[in-house]
Amino acid sequence: MANNSDVKSLLDAGVHFGHLTRKWNPNMAPYIYMERNGIHIINLYKTSAKLAEATEALRNIAASGRKVLFVATKKQAKDIVAQHASDANMPYITERWPGGMLTNFVTIRKAVKKMATVDRMKKDGRYETLSKKERLQVDRMRAKLEKNLGSITEMTRMPAALFIVDTVREHIAVKEALKLGIPIFAMVDTNANPRDIDYVIPSNDDASKSIDIIVKEATDAIQAGLEDRKSEKNAEDQAKEEKEAKVAKEEKEAKEAAKADKKAAKEEKATAETTAKDEEE
Repeated sequence: MANNSDVKSLLDAGVHFGHLTRKWNPNMAPYIYMERNGIHIINLYKTSAKLAEATEALRNIAASGRKVLFVATKKQAKDIVAQHASDANMPYITERWPGGMLTNFVTIRKAVKKMATVDRMKKDGRYETLSKKERLQVDRMRAKLEKNLGSITEMTRMPAALFIVDTVREHIAVKEALKLGIPIFAMVDTNANPRDIDYVIPSNDDASKSIDIIVKEATDAIQAGLEDRKSEKNAEDQAKEEKEAKVAKEEKEAKEAAKADKKAAKEEKATAETTAKDEEE
């Protein structure tokens, strides 16, 4: 059941404003509360419930050590998504979606390696041996790759899920994720089709305040998942240390016991020898 305070914060952020009724997607009907002045109004109680479901799943993904790729190339969402995704240490795409980003991931990784090669050239001095024209070409290539792929340079494997702002605009990302069976979390407005989305968050995907509150909820859940993972790892490390300490203690006690037995046997042998000598005398 949705919490009223959650619904109020969503209302204040304008999450309930959908698109013009003539632009609606009929599949969004279950999430629409009413029509007002030619605009569909989203049911925020359903938004709150769906958001809670999505954040729980995101927390579990983060706790398992996997990555969530955030995608938002529209102007009002770019900076917001970049900031929150960076805070959660998650990769993001806020420029043009590189075609084949998921379906041709090997090629994308090669482009990322080109960036790393240029960086190594600058460190080991090879960059300075290039002509002025060659350096300019290398710098332009590096800058272009940085703009398009800079945020995913640390993503060495496929993401566990995608979080998308505006599925209509990011339809290529949606298609690639569907093709590969990658779960999709998304802010879905009244003009979009929710049927292809695994975790639908019915919401206004145009207003910056609406985008900010939803994306922040998502990244906060991811950060909580990372904390869960850290706590679990610390607990495992502590348990391992305790086990190792116990084993070391048992080994020490066993050695001391063996030493004591050896000493006792030696003393017993010496006593027996002394007794035998006395009897002979």
